[in-house]
Amino acid sequence: MAYAGQIIQNPVSGESIEFIRTAADTNGELLEIELTLTPDGSVPGAHVHPEQEERFHVLEGTMKFRLGMRTIVAEAGDTVVVPAGRVHRFKNGGDGPARARVEVVPALDMEQLFETTVELAHEGRVTRKGMPKPLHLALFVRRYEREVRAPFPPAWVVRVLMAPLAALARRRGHAERYELADPHAPQPLAA
Repeated sequence: MAYAGQIIQNPVSGESIEFIRTAADTNGELLEIELTLTPDGSVPGAHVHPEQEERFHVLEGTMKFRLGMRTIVAEAGDTVVVPAGRVHRFKNGGDGPARARVEVVPALDMEQLFETTVELAHEGRVTRKGMPKPLHLALFVRRYEREVRAPFPPAWVVRVLMAPLAALARRRGHAERYELADPHAPQPLAA
């Protein structure tokens, strides 16, 4: 479970994420992170957040966004707002690190999504661009369907196409990390 001050790093995408305010801190209204991108850092691919708005407040360096058909170059002091449902991607647009304060509204399970992608990268279960490999992708897209989707094809087509891979992934024992936590399950006692 993410906590304020925690830093996770994705060695494949060049993303470093520091959690500033988590869903627990804001009653689910907001996730606030500080994102740092290495000079070659980028989000693994174009995507859509069906229910969430993202706000990028660039603090340092240059970030290059693709928002729908528009290209936006944002520098320190600029803010880029990505409305829910808009296709977008981003990368470092300069030669040095880029830093941005990012707000995701509402939080949903975005912090778990970030933690999962970082874990997969450290385990070598992503492509060279940072996308989960097929068996994990099949489980990932189902688990985080409220948080992120591919821009094309439609979500129902992805679900149908991924169903056989998801079944195989479950048989191979990969499903546990993608299961939703039961909020009513007994919690382990602190030592």
